Amino acid sequence: MNYTKISKEEIKNWLKEHLKPERYLHSTGTAECAAGLAEKFNLDTEKAYTAGLLHDCAKCFTNEKLLEIIHKNLNVEECEMLNYKTLHAPVSAFIAEKDFGVNDEEILSAIRWHTLGKLNMTNFEKIIFLADKIEPNTRDKDFSKEIYELLEEDNGLNKALLKCYKSTIKSLVKRELKICILTIEIYNKLLEEVLE
Repeated sequence: MNYTKISKEEIKNWLKEHLKPERYLHSTGTAECAAGLAEKFNLDTEKAYTAGLLHDCAKCFTNEKLLEIIHKNLNVEECEMLNYKTLHAPVSAFIAEKDFGVNDEEILSAIRWHTLGKLNMTNFEKIIFLADKIEPNTRDKDFSKEIYELLEEDNGLNKALLKCYKSTIKSLVKRELKICILTIEIYNKLLEEVLE
């Protein structure tokens, strides 16, 4: 099934024009990784590839442009605005729908929440979140290996997510950046689910 109104090649050409070369490599890597994870967890591989390909489509917009699109078109919580690095996620979902014709709610939600995540993510949202962190083109190979090992365990998706959140929180503290309360809530919930 095709989830966009234009072909993958046209999407890739658009991404090449609008993203820096490394970000384009990251996007194609995320698409391939997402499709692989979808296959592993019996989810729709085409849908996962589409979400992975488009997840960062607004990443190279200026902060001014991101904020303008958010203020005009989107409902974004104040907590999400604490860090400019996460603004591209809701805008990427908006662009995926408006410019690429994506109307599948799960794809849009997975793109929307691929940076912060959210409580009670679906397995599909979880694999897009993880693919963004472990794709082979630009991400740390040792970290990716650890995540893949966790995915083999019982409750592997939640264990892998928890590891990502631990890493993110440590990084934010180290860099003295503000932490969205949602991040803490998700971490606590995952910890509960893993320790049960």
